[in-house]
Amino acid sequence: MTRCTVLLEILLPTLLLVSAITGADAGGIGVNYGTRGTTLPAPADVARFLARDTIVDRVRLFDADPVLLQAFAGRGIAVDVTVPNGVVPRLVSLAFARRWVRDNVAPYVGATNISRLLVGDEVTTEANRTLLLALVPAMENLHTALVTASLHGRVKVSTTHSLGVLTTTEQPSAARFRDGYDTAIVRPMLRFLRATGAPFMVNAYPFYGLANDSSSLDFALFRVNDGVMDQGSGLVYGNMLDAQLDAVHSAVRRLGFGDVDIVVSETGWPSAGEDWEVGVGADLARDYNRNAIRHLGSGVGTPLMPNRTFEVSIFSLFDENLKPGPVSERNFGLFRGDMTPVYDVGIFTDPETLEPVSAKATPAPSSPGAAAAPAAGRRQWCVPKSAADEMVLQENIDFACGQEGVDCAAIRPGGVCYEPDTVQGHAAYAMNLYFQSNGQHAYDCDFGQTGVVTTADPSYGGCKFM
Repeated sequence: MTRCTVLLEILLPTLLLVSAITGADAGGIGVNYGTRGTTLPAPADVARFLARDTIVDRVRLFDADPVLLQAFAGRGIAVDVTVPNGVVPRLVSLAFARRWVRDNVAPYVGATNISRLLVGDEVTTEANRTLLLALVPAMENLHTALVTASLHGRVKVSTTHSLGVLTTTEQPSAARFRDGYDTAIVRPMLRFLRATGAPFMVNAYPFYGLANDSSSLDFALFRVNDGVMDQGSGLVYGNMLDAQLDAVHSAVRRLGFGDVDIVVSETGWPSAGEDWEVGVGADLARDYNRNAIRHLGSGVGTPLMPNRTFEVSIFSLFDENLKPGPVSERNFGLFRGDMTPVYDVGIFTDPETLEPVSAKATPAPSSPGAAAAPAAGRRQWCVPKSAADEMVLQENIDFACGQEGVDCAAIRPGGVCYEPDTVQGHAAYAMNLYFQSNGQHAYDCDFGQTGVVTTADPSYGGCKFM
């Protein structure tokens, strides 16, 4: 055995861990695609719209509907498939798990980018002992079935959790999992997630943490506020979502699994609601979702998890008029049934030319080869795609900063945009500066198909994007 071979065997686990962390830190923008509505468009139209007209790179489905799975074939969008709660107890049978993978994953995974199987939804807060005790064995059996089908390298297994599984989120450093759940269910689950490289997925909703006063609304919406101090850590929180995510991190770390990645599987805000519901409204929903996307993708991180991005999926893609409960439950959607936005959160690739998905034609340019210019009064920025390779992004930085009239001093050491010191963050600043300096044409944000135009201002703190 050569010295190089020995060295490779020693370093390989570390290299794989670094690779996993880098992949987790890549962030990304997803949507939860529910279908409990009477006026929703055809799944094929939805998939085409998301792939063509938005920067969404992940979709969560709430069951393994073959029509939905086929609709996303060839679209390049990662698909998370939820196993309904009612199916979970049956997955304690390995034979059933293998049949489920054979029938619901194997026929589609060649063309559709199925990346995760989510075993149930918020099972850990269900008052159902049979369901709770089946959760981890079901996850393990699905993973074993994927191994048998040689799909475990591309399809991970996880599950989603509500914040109800924690004792508190108001003091993040004191958070822990509820008694009885921590050792019997969550600990073996975290052991499984660590072993398979899958994330801990949480549904985090500051909307449901609102008190009946304006200060809590400012705290939830990322507005300027006095902040809330965690008495245990001394850290000051400027927004509620950070506090919720750090509470999850504290609970996970308390069980010894602080290295397991955390993903925001759901977050959102209703655009309408009952008279007694605090904080509902389209403007507030727009502000929350826009700010959540921008903050979680900025690289700033949270007080306990600094200098990182988070994958986030907005709930939900559509308003769903068949959902039970208060009016707000039916009004979390980003879009109406014709794919026009309820409000704009900055996820469009070309916001000035969007039309309803039912439109049969799009207007031609005024002259052949004419480059689209931005509409007056509508700000646009150029940012890297969430999955862009860091080596390519570094080349983008070198290119943009080498052009005459492009001053990248802000992202050099000591500059106002140097922190967080990440390739993704520096590339966003440099690519946008080049884009703005050259007239904001779409082709000036292409960068070898690694850039995308957005209407969400990527500025943060003292770092202002022109």
